[in-house]
Amino acid sequence: MTDDQTDPVKAALSGSIDLYDIASWDVRSPLDRVSVSLYGLLHASRRWLLIAVGVLLFFAQLAATVLLVVRRPSVGVLATLSALPALAIVGYLWYDDPTIREPIEPLAITFVLAIVFASIAALFNTLLQPLFRLVPVVGMALFFFVVVGPIEETVKWLGIRVGAFDTIDAVVDGVVYGAVAGLGFATIENLLYISQGYLQATSTQTAEPVLAAVQTATSRAFVGPGHVLYSSFAGYYLGLAKFNPENKGPIVVKGILIAALVHAIYNTSVTYLPRIVPWNLLTFVGFVVVFDAVVGYALYRKLSRYKHHYHETEAAGDP
Repeated sequence: MTDDQTDPVKAALSGSIDLYDIASWDVRSPLDRVSVSLYGLLHASRRWLLIAVGVLLFFAQLAATVLLVVRRPSVGVLATLSALPALAIVGYLWYDDPTIREPIEPLAITFVLAIVFASIAALFNTLLQPLFRLVPVVGMALFFFVVVGPIEETVKWLGIRVGAFDTIDAVVDGVVYGAVAGLGFATIENLLYISQGYLQATSTQTAEPVLAAVQTATSRAFVGPGHVLYSSFAGYYLGLAKFNPENKGPIVVKGILIAALVHAIYNTSVTYLPRIVPWNLLTFVGFVVVFDAVVGYALYRKLSRYKHHYHETEAAGDP
């Protein structure tokens, strides 16, 4: 059914009799006015309700981590340093934007929202992972494809949609905001892993806590760029959807599917490959570099095509 279809009673009798609350509607009664006001309130506040839920979950799940950072600032410093490779990719995408570069304020809002909404993904991952672990052999692969990939990429997409959608002025702007959302998600995820490594070393006394945190930060530094690249695809298709509203729903879904599938393939690979081939830190780093290079090249090709056509419009005097 399309929006321009008309009910048969309304089409035949409109204008000849009053069809209010039968086949047509307008604001007449006090209840109508209350309904309009309540809808307006809900419509205007849906963004803030989502943010409020995210904030509550964030502090409920991360209170201990935040307290640890306050007590041990070195943990926070390591998390920041571990995000630098991902930040470098974001900086490149922002600087290389052929259109007007995106302002700092919506970038910062997207970054913060991605951090806040990450708690939603953490909740689902925590609740559902035990169920998938019951499935022999392929349980974790299913978990990555059904839960981790779709949910994590969706919450990063929400960070873009809620924080920056109105400021997207070109399709490629979505890539920049997607990258920033990935950076926010990677930063808080790195902080969690580094904190867990520090606390585990402290409780078991099997290693120097700071050294354990440094080792975790080193490995996480190679993981962050992936988050940036995955959500850049989702951001690109969100930008594409904004300028193709007649197909916006499928376009958005396509972007999230691409991001989720690539994300799940990565997670599945680093989980199952160590069971098949000799695996150490060097092997892990080599795999991540190659994997991200392939994904990054695919993104680069897409952006290059857009940039080429954009420069053509500039040369024609119609930017």
